[in-house]
Amino acid sequence: MKTLIINGSPRVNGDTVSLVNILKEKINGECMTVDAYRCKVSPCTDCRFCWENSGCAIKDEMEQIYAYIQECDNILIASPIYFSELTGKLLDVGSRLQTYFCARFFRKEEPIVKAKKGAVVLVGGGDGHIDKPYETACTLLHHMNCYNIHQVVFSHNTNDRPAVEDKQAINGINSIISFFMD
Repeated sequence: MKTLIINGSPRVNGDTVSLVNILKEKINGECMTVDAYRCKVSPCTDCRFCWENSGCAIKDEMEQIYAYIQECDNILIASPIYFSELTGKLLDVGSRLQTYFCARFFRKEEPIVKAKKGAVVLVGGGDGHIDKPYETACTLLHHMNCYNIHQVVFSHNTNDRPAVEDKQAINGINSIISFFMD
């Protein structure tokens, strides 16, 4: 079993990463983690290369991510919520999934044959509204051929309580692990 984790947190020891680490410790198989703030992935520039060609004109670490998306079984998107959305750096990585959209809608090709399971972990200390970032994460998952998506796991109020002390979030992580391993 192979799991791709796209981590949208800028904090290497923050709440989002603490929940991701629990999953990584317990899940079977191989995990590849894409750290959106530290990877060398440029955002989409709308050059339109992918309108007529497979892949992307930009040659960077995204090429390895594309290869892993093809072969993985599960994809987790984990992000803090900034201004009621996923983080900007995670969206930079997500913008490069445009090649899959263009394959389907312009070139009439199926870019990813293997179906995957997906999950979303959101962390925040703000107002608790998760609808918009969850919808965006699900859109990204759909572009990577994930339609069997686990219920969102969310740790709210992390300004007052670390995510690792949020029993509901920990239970949610354990549920994702079971879902991925099923």
